[in-house]
Amino acid sequence: MTERPLLDVIGLSKAFGALKATDDLSLDVVEGEIHALIGPNGAGKTTLINQLSGEIAPDSGRILFDGEDITAMRIHERPHRGLVRSFQITSIFPDFTALENVALSAQSRAGHSFRFFAPVARDRALNETAAETLASVGLADQATRPAHALSHGQQRRLELAMALVLKPRLLLLDEPMAGMGPEESAFVVDVLSTLRDSVTMLLIEHDMDAVFALADRVTVLVYGRAIATGKPEDIRSDPAVREAYLGEEEAA
Repeated sequence: MTERPLLDVIGLSKAFGALKATDDLSLDVVEGEIHALIGPNGAGKTTLINQLSGEIAPDSGRILFDGEDITAMRIHERPHRGLVRSFQITSIFPDFTALENVALSAQSRAGHSFRFFAPVARDRALNETAAETLASVGLADQATRPAHALSHGQQRRLELAMALVLKPRLLLLDEPMAGMGPEESAFVVDVLSTLRDSVTMLLIEHDMDAVFALADRVTVLVYGRAIATGKPEDIRSDPAVREAYLGEEEAA
């Protein structure tokens, strides 16, 4: 893992009325790492991801991606730079097959419109890429099933495949294990572990077992501020973190 920041967040702030959702926040993500972002509900995690992906604009501060200032870059331009988000709420085409969902995502990377459904079905290279990506998340045997027929965990993996086929340099993962049982969560942890050498990740996750299994570094947000950043073992034992977030469950 090279020690070169791929993402630099510098003094970022975002307020909604009197609420400071992001409060002079600075952090970096080093190329090749899985960097987890944790904190209690209302800490500002998703607001930060929304700013990184271009969903909302910060009030102040800067976002640098591979040295380029992308603070004002439009949302649709960021994936073409390699900054890709996988959403907290599953966003798939329910009546399309798993393969078609991933192929359409791949088509968007090539700059085509989602209007051209028929050409996607006839594009061998596109479908081969989609099939390979489905296999990488353990869904090869679900390729021809409509997305609405997949289990919740399978739909989350499909969404991950739709993000991965965009060939991200940095993948923003907003609670990829949300709503999953222990077995499904463990499977996704395994999938993300296999990807760590090819994709840098910023991970929001409430499943602390998953966080400590995956993360190279962890940043803890409380009220829009980073109160600690470090290796998982350091974060787990940090008194301020235990008091603010991990609480009695981790102390037990």
